[in-house]
Amino acid sequence: MTVKMRFSSTMLQFTGELERELDAGGETIGNILKQLSKEYGDGFRSRLLQDGEVRRFINVYIDGEDIRYNGGMDASVPDGAEVSILPAISGG
Repeated sequence: MTVKMRFSSTMLQFTGELERELDAGGETIGNILKQLSKEYGDGFRSRLLQDGEVRRFINVYIDGEDIRYNGGMDASVPDGAEVSILPAISGG
């Protein structure tokens, strides 16, 4: 079972790629993010997570749905899903 991961260009310095396939369908987003943190290292982890939760200025989407409104770190990631990790956009 695979999941398509998409990273913003701001994560490129940690991931070295903008997209990848990940063998992780059926997992929770929390487990997937922990797996990615192990693969990509402390820089990725500290940019993405704080106290075991996604930092407030980072958005994580499963098939276009924000995980904050869909179970948080316990949100299920179905086989074939697209997971996007993007910085929050603000302005005035």
